[in-house]
Amino acid sequence: MTPFQTPWTPLLLALLLNSFTAAAEQQIIIGTGSTAGVYYHAGRGICRLINTKVEGLTCKAAPTPGSLHNLTNVRNGALDIGIAQSDWQFHAVKGSGPVEFMDGSFDNLRALFSLHGEPFTLVVGRDSGIRRLEDLKGRRVNIGNPGSGQRATMEVVMRALGWNKQDFLPASELNAAEQSLALCLGRIEAMVYTVGHPNASVSKAAGLCDATIAAVDGPVIDKLVADHPYYAYTIIPGGMYPGTAEAVRTFGVKATVVSSADVPAETIYRIVAVVFDNLDQFRKLHPAWATLTPQAMIHDGRTAPLHAGAQKYFREKWGLK
Repeated sequence: MTPFQTPWTPLLLALLLNSFTAAAEQQIIIGTGSTAGVYYHAGRGICRLINTKVEGLTCKAAPTPGSLHNLTNVRNGALDIGIAQSDWQFHAVKGSGPVEFMDGSFDNLRALFSLHGEPFTLVVGRDSGIRRLEDLKGRRVNIGNPGSGQRATMEVVMRALGWNKQDFLPASELNAAEQSLALCLGRIEAMVYTVGHPNASVSKAAGLCDATIAAVDGPVIDKLVADHPYYAYTIIPGGMYPGTAEAVRTFGVKATVVSSADVPAETIYRIVAVVFDNLDQFRKLHPAWATLTPQAMIHDGRTAPLHAGAQKYFREKWGLK
């Protein structure tokens, strides 16, 4: 062996090969949410498709505090992709809501597609006689604790109906962890919850005291959805919970997938393509995605402009302009 020769052990060769492979691959990081939530499952599902079907890309789903964190870190480049509620996407683009107090612009925010709905869910005692939203007036209702998402959405609904807290008898302000037991003990007759499904709290109420889910629709909600682009009608599938055999129509926000204009169009094109080309497989990864359709994924809950890569795929696949 000359001084210029190297003893290429199998271990050294493997390390060098891995380093060359890593250098040739582009890593994508997706900001999700709590590991117990649907956002984390969504990120992992997208990454599974990328890692198994897209050559030259690797993907990691990162647990995060949620929507606002994801939007901020997509903006500054720390995340390639983020999952965020459609109302947060709207506020980021418009500079409204809590986002107005943050430094920096969200002008580079771009939409890829939407996922499952996070419905405004009206859970009622089976013997309460409550069958629709309008039946809540004069009843014992948990409207959610101040500062919560469920309370904020309920207040929007109350304003649309011309109601206030005094229209309930009484209005409770329990948090999400307390309300199922209160319903089963008869302290309240109905509870509202803005959440993805299936959900443990709703399952608890359905299992312990045969609670059921009531529809939230009609002319007032039609106008609410029409006037606010971050709201959309959605369906809670029948059979998801004991006692609710038929599908229930309601409204809510959408979980949306966003990126930055700074991420290359070809990269986003390949990511969007692998999700939509394998949508049947993706739907099977979580019950919340069982009813996903391409049309709803493209249009619902979107405020930010489409990323150029997503736009290219949708144009080639469906002629979308």
